[in-house]
This record gives sequence, C-alpha cells and structure tokens, in this order.
Amino acid sequence: MVADGQMRKRDERLTSQQRHRDKPDPLHDKTKVQEKKIRLFRPGDFIVDNQNNCCICPAGQKLYSSGSRCSINGRLAHRYKGTKAGCGQCTMRAQCLRHPGRTPIRQVAIFASGPGSGHAATELMMRAIDSARGRAIYSQRIATVEPVFANIRHTKRLDRFTLRGKEKVGTQWRLYCLVHNIEKLARNGSGANGR
Repeated sequence: MVADGQMRKRDERLTSQQRHRDKPDPLHDKTKVQEKKIRLFRPGDFIVDNQNNCCICPAGQKLYSSGSRCSINGRLAHRYKGTKAGCGQCTMRAQCLRHPGRTPIRQVAIFASGPGSGHAATELMMRAIDSARGRAIYSQRIATVEPVFANIRHTKRLDRFTLRGKEKVGTQWRLYCLVHNIEKLARNGSGANGR
C-alpha cells in the first residue's frame, strides 16, 4: 500500500470515513434561486380607443395620443403617453415600467398594419404570389431566374458581398454575373457557329 493523497479513496477499509472526504466548495455553488422576473405589460395589453383618440392601460388609466403617424425603425406607429397624475400613484407601476423609480409616465407605441408597417410588404407579396397570375409568373421565374441565383450563390459561393459601397458591390455583382455567363457560353456554345 502506498501512503499518498489518494490512499483513502483506494483502501476499502477507509471508505466509510466521511470526515476525510472533500466537502463541496460553498463558493462554487452556482445553483442560486433566482427571483422570478415580473412580466411587464406589452403594447398588446393596452386597449386602443380610436373614438376618443386614447389608449386604456391594464390598470384602467387613459394614455393620450402623442403622435399619430410616427416612424419607428421604418414602421408607422401611433404613440400614447400617460399622465403624471394617472401613472404617479398607480399600484401597477412595477408591472408597467421597467424603471418605476426614475420613469414618471408610461409611453406605448401601437404599430399600424397598413402601408409603411414592416409586415405590409410581406403580406402584399404573399397575396400577389397566391393569385393565379402570380403562380404563373413564379413558375416561369423558377425555371429561368432561380437557377442563375442558385449557381452564383452556391457554386460560386457568393453568399454575401465582400466589398463595401454601392459602386464596389455593383462591380462585384457584375463580375460574378460575367463569370456565370462565360461559364454558360463555354458549356453550351456561343451559337455563332450554327449550334
């Protein structure tokens, strides 16, 4: 038997001695009980009253219009603001405001679903493709245009442009298209010699 630091682990006679075993490091315990975050009210929790041009918060307070056609990240929105009298003494401030101690009133933006909103262009395109004419155009496009983009993207590996600036990106795109066209001519012939 070798008397070293691991002797107690190897010797069966000493396995029942609990006092010599390593105790867990109290500083290493990462399983602390985390407080459950309070779910803040979202714009969907507010009721819009278009007749009175206001918005009703979950606590029943009125938020008044502060801008009807505001652009937020390129999307149209209607903004509403609460009042200091309404929000100041509200019992639901912790659920309504991120920083109830320093934010005096609640502001909310309700995004429009019409033109100018982020989803309108997608919805219009979906309706256009789902029509009979759209399906016919799309099936034609699949046969003629998509193979070109597939070749440039996957075979030529142009997933993203490596240059910056409109002029440089345009030049890089034209070079890739030129390579694609030369490859097509080399494979299928130019058609000038009667092929």
